[in-house]
Amino acid sequence: MAGTDTIERERTTGPGSGLGGGARVVVLNDDHNTFEGVAAALARVVPGVDYAGGMRLAARIHGSGRATVWSGELEVAELYWQQLRDTGLTMAPLERG
Repeated sequence: MAGTDTIERERTTGPGSGLGGGARVVVLNDDHNTFEGVAAALARVVPGVDYAGGMRLAARIHGSGRATVWSGELEVAELYWQQLRDTGLTMAPLERG
């Protein structure tokens, strides 16, 4: 189970961010990352997400195929996208709006 991230335009707040903004980081399901690995990566990278929250997001990613893990300013979203990719999560291309 695992994730891929994509930046998508949105005006709402995502889990782990209290900011809202123009971009959101979405993690997609895959078949080579574990729930524990996804949860640990999210807890290391995404502000406001602890391991338990990462496990809840991992379950959502697995169940629905994707989950928004952060939303806010594009430049910050790009940083989190890159950091999550660097942890070994499967990444979708960034979408800038």
